[in-house]
Amino acid sequence: MSKIIASAAIRGAHKIVERAEKEYEEALEKWGPDQKVGFPNTAYYLPIIYGMLGIAVAKIGDMKQVLDHCRSLLPPPVREKVHLPYLGPTLDAGMATLFADEIIEVIRYLKEPNFYLIGEDISNGQIWLGAADDIILRKRGVEFVDGTAPGFAAVLGSAPDPETAKNIAEELQRKNLYVFMHAEHNGKRFAEQLIEAGVQIGWPTRLVPFGPDPTSVCFAGGFAVRAAMSFGGLQPGEFRKILIYNKDRIFAFALPLGLVTDEWYAQAAGAINFGFPTIADSPIPEILPTGVCTYEHVVSNIPHDQLVSKAIEVRGLKVTVSEVPVPVSYGPAFEGERVRKDDLYLECGGGKTVAVEWATTKNMDEVEDGKVELFGPDISDIESGSRLPLAILVEFAGRKMQDDFEPILERQIHHFINYAQGMMHIGQRDIAWIRVAKQAVEKGLTLKHIGSILHAKFHEDFGAIFDKVQVKLHTEEKKVKEILAQATQVYATRDARIEGMTDEAVDIYYSCTLCQSFAPNHVCIVSPERTGLCGAYNWMDCKASYEINPTGPNQPVEKGECLDPKFGQWKGCNEFLYKASRGALDHYNFYSIVHDPMTTCGCCECIAAILPLCNGVMTVDRDYTGMTPCGMKFTTLAGTMGGGNSSPGFVGHGKYNITQKKWISGDGGIKRLVWMPKRLKEEIAPRLKKIAEEIGIPNLPNMIADETVGISEEEILAFLEEKGHPALSLDPLLE
Repeated sequence: MSKIIASAAIRGAHKIVERAEKEYEEALEKWGPDQKVGFPNTAYYLPIIYGMLGIAVAKIGDMKQVLDHCRSLLPPPVREKVHLPYLGPTLDAGMATLFADEIIEVIRYLKEPNFYLIGEDISNGQIWLGAADDIILRKRGVEFVDGTAPGFAAVLGSAPDPETAKNIAEELQRKNLYVFMHAEHNGKRFAEQLIEAGVQIGWPTRLVPFGPDPTSVCFAGGFAVRAAMSFGGLQPGEFRKILIYNKDRIFAFALPLGLVTDEWYAQAAGAINFGFPTIADSPIPEILPTGVCTYEHVVSNIPHDQLVSKAIEVRGLKVTVSEVPVPVSYGPAFEGERVRKDDLYLECGGGKTVAVEWATTKNMDEVEDGKVELFGPDISDIESGSRLPLAILVEFAGRKMQDDFEPILERQIHHFINYAQGMMHIGQRDIAWIRVAKQAVEKGLTLKHIGSILHAKFHEDFGAIFDKVQVKLHTEEKKVKEILAQATQVYATRDARIEGMTDEAVDIYYSCTLCQSFAPNHVCIVSPERTGLCGAYNWMDCKASYEINPTGPNQPVEKGECLDPKFGQWKGCNEFLYKASRGALDHYNFYSIVHDPMTTCGCCECIAAILPLCNGVMTVDRDYTGMTPCGMKFTTLAGTMGGGNSSPGFVGHGKYNITQKKWISGDGGIKRLVWMPKRLKEEIAPRLKKIAEEIGIPNLPNMIADETVGISEEEILAFLEEKGHPALSLDPLLE
């Protein structure tokens, strides 16, 4: 290993640990040892420390043990003349640096509570987002599960100018990578350069400004550690497994831009422990032999226009990028981009005009593959700030094409359009809303390019189930309304078909093992009346997925002999579960929360828990950040049971599943639901009202408590008794 790198990294580690010790002493004197500390809304304490050492730093007094461990890890400075093997001590120094980083940053939260923003977006001139909370982790973690986001780049410093920064960021976005930004070079920071170049930053665009100092690198490392514990089922203190998990599954790397300081060297040494290499634009010493990282550890002096491609090569990352024929950048990283009023050139739908999207099946001779037609005015025919009605009609033909696939394909229009830089898409069906930015129009983007996007992406992602696809776009209001009338009838037919399906009506269910890359023992089996717990896959989706990819995560499961009709257990499902969980589980029940419920992973939309005092069940969705009547927030619930466990008394599920007839039907079903967040109740209100009427309790929605009633069982029980909630008259939930 390079003596220069080892010397600098160890020097930097000493500096950061000494700073952490000073910060600790000052905090101890000011607030005392019992002062609570932590990163906001996370169940993982200080995640690198918690994951690597198993130490839960919950108050200032807990820091002493960690700082003592940092001191034990720090090697002496590298001697001038006596040769030593530098790699091991340097890696120890790097890990001590990351521990010290977390202590410095959590004390900053105490000293300057408004320094970091809470949430996903920058606001009012503040740009530093700080530690990602558990809601963001779970929301974004799904993208690392399904490969939408294969990894992240940790950028330190700044580019020579804003335009270079923009080029590097957009190339990383095109590769679908997240960009975590830290530190400064020559008084400039990468995040600030992007803002100067007119680039939107924040979690929605995957350009995340964690913090202005090099110590904020711990937020990137903490994100990786929490992913291993949250989705991989790894336990605090299993440092070796967590490090290997990250090397094999989280494809990250460091991009230092500008002069590499001793502190940066120390941070890079910490990253190498995770298998994350460093690729620099400056002529620093290199570490080219392989060892901890997949390939080289440190590569330097890379030109800015080659930096991203070299980083991907060194990390061993395989990136699939669609070659879509549009004049703007294209990729999932742009899905969260907003087109605001001042940037707006064209708006369609969103309540301002009529808009509709419809995917339909035609005969083979009625479809010309790749044909894109626009009927009515295009962007070039209108002035900036205009509005147009819009109908997007996508017509498929193929021997394997089925009517059941139409809604699945139609749903993808939202993602595919959003991937284009400068286009914003919200909603679907007849509530679609599209905005086109001025900058995209300046680059030559037209409405007709929507057809080119859809043709390319449908073939790339779904070509196995159709042979030909053509796209027709209409911007004349009369014709748009005609298409809307036809599509509305089709929507109603589809909904009736899906709503009418029952578990008893089919012999085949479908597995979903997509999340096993993070939760190895988790096996979701999807039936018509039990959607996937992530909320993204129903039975028809899984059927379509299997048709598309017969060797993929959605496999047919013959349910076989029914072993328990009440709780929902089948012999064939048990046999599949045993194999797919690698022998970890041999059975579970589809319809119960009390008796051996289905496994749960960290991607679940909601978690239900029993409330014994109320003889009922509560459920909470991952967007709700408050306390719940079971005494745990969603983040704590997910952290406790989200690694692929079957946990009696708790079960993960999708939002839609709440109003399916089989939801915990073995334990009393919807009659057991006594508490849920107010916003979630409002979101599912129409379906909740419908099922309440079907079971003969039309007033049930008004009997279900929420946080405005209380967050303790005692408060809720009084409300239930006042309302006469049916759960109180059911058989005891726990016998």
